[in-house]
Amino acid sequence: MTARRAERGQDPTTIPDRLTRDLDRDELSRMVREANEAGASLQDMADRAAASGHSISKAYMQKLAANNVTTPPLGDRLDAIAAAIGKPVALVKRAAAIQWLNYDATELSGYDDDVRIIVAHLAGMDRPDVRKWRAMIEAAERAEAEGDDW
Repeated sequence: MTARRAERGQDPTTIPDRLTRDLDRDELSRMVREANEAGASLQDMADRAAASGHSISKAYMQKLAANNVTTPPLGDRLDAIAAAIGKPVALVKRAAAIQWLNYDATELSGYDDDVRIIVAHLAGMDRPDVRKWRAMIEAAERAEAEGDDW
């Protein structure tokens, strides 16, 4: 197959975008590896979680760092991971969603979590509904900027 790709003028060492997206889906595992590379041992991470009232094992952190966890962490485990690596829970949840659910979102600045929830919800709507919600959000922003009370 490599020879055929070379004959067609394609670089046989280049990984197609559709495959690299799958390879790059290890956001939470990467965060654990980065914490480890920054000097925290896996046991240190487990101890940090315990100190914050959450339980997570060194073995689980090791599996997570190696991207060998097959089911997404949920609830208390996400809280424990956040404490273990010293990151905000919201960031850990987002990383888990990217890694296990192929969640993809555009970062918005200047908005609170309520608006992010609305934007994530809009992703599944039909175009006419998205236009309607966008108009309502923009109208609310204009009203706020003009100092109108609700």
